[in-house]
Amino acid sequence: MANIYSGANSAPNATPPHLWVKRVLTLLEKAIGDLNYEADAGQALLEAASLLRKQIDAGAEAADVDGRGRLLAWQVRKVREYIDAHIAEPLLIADLCALIQRSEAHFSRSFKRTFGESPHAFLIRRRLQRAEHYMLQTDASLSDIALQCGFTDQAHLCKHFRQLTGGTPASWRRARRAATTISSMESDLAIEYRTSGKLGGCAMVS
Repeated sequence: MANIYSGANSAPNATPPHLWVKRVLTLLEKAIGDLNYEADAGQALLEAASLLRKQIDAGAEAADVDGRGRLLAWQVRKVREYIDAHIAEPLLIADLCALIQRSEAHFSRSFKRTFGESPHAFLIRRRLQRAEHYMLQTDASLSDIALQCGFTDQAHLCKHFRQLTGGTPASWRRARRAATTISSMESDLAIEYRTSGKLGGCAMVS
């Protein structure tokens, strides 16, 4: 289809409006003149419809971003909620694009301007944050945590965790738990000291 009429693959956005409109009109006029030849007429009409659709979609996408090309607030909320709700599942760019009815190229560009990173990098970071939560709040094994957070296995989790933190999940977990234990002990000692001091003070006054 693309090779039958010259200029069929030219992007409407790269062409001045009056030129692509003229092109569409030419195609429609040809279709009308070729009504006795159904194949040619149908082909011309399909190409005209395609050009119009591209222009309309481009205008709609431009309207659904803010002045700096970022996603709108409702789009950000919808995308984040979807990622968090399906974080343990395989996620495709197409899944996210479908949420707000945008092309992959437009979505990826707007997403990076909004979050400062690609959709894939954002997803990995959210999975690692979820893994950190599970490592501190549960006694689940790293292999189980990896699966619950959408990683293929423990090695996959370790690879991305090391890239982000420079250490392994196991060492991070031990260090954080040790720090939490020490902090808790210090807090208990401080409370005990304040309580003892107050009781002692009361005894002296009486």
